[in-house]
Order: sequence, then C-alpha cells, then structure tokens
Amino acid sequence: MNAPFDISMKTDDVLKVELEVFRREHRDLDEAITAMVERGTADQLTLQRLKKKKLRLKDMIRSIEDRLTPDIIA
Repeated sequence: MNAPFDISMKTDDVLKVELEVFRREHRDLDEAITAMVERGTADQLTLQRLKKKKLRLKDMIRSIEDRLTPDIIA
C-alpha cells in the first residue's frame, strides 16, 4: 500500500487542501515543460521525467476528485 497517497483515511478537508496543492504543482509542471520546449533547454530524458510526474499528479487529482464528488444515481 502506498501510504502517503492513500486517500481512504484522510478527511475531506485534508483532501481539498491536497487537491489544490496537486493542481498547482500540475500547472507549474505544465508551464515548466512548455518553457523548456519553447527555449529548447531540456533534453528528452528530463522532459520525459517531468511529463511522467505530471501524469502521476493528474492521477492523484482524479482520485481525490472522485472521492470528494458524491455518486449520484439518476
């Protein structure tokens, strides 16, 4: 089990704060990747690592959003 990212034991308030932190980090990574590509200052390995980190953040954001959004049965 991945304890730091296990959301099952966290309160909604904690998850909301983490969600904002992860969204900000995701946005910052996106801007950094764009800037590196535009300037041509990053090698492919660095870009690949940043993109993977960005995808992991996106997955964590989705998990938290799913937890915070109630299921509505139509």
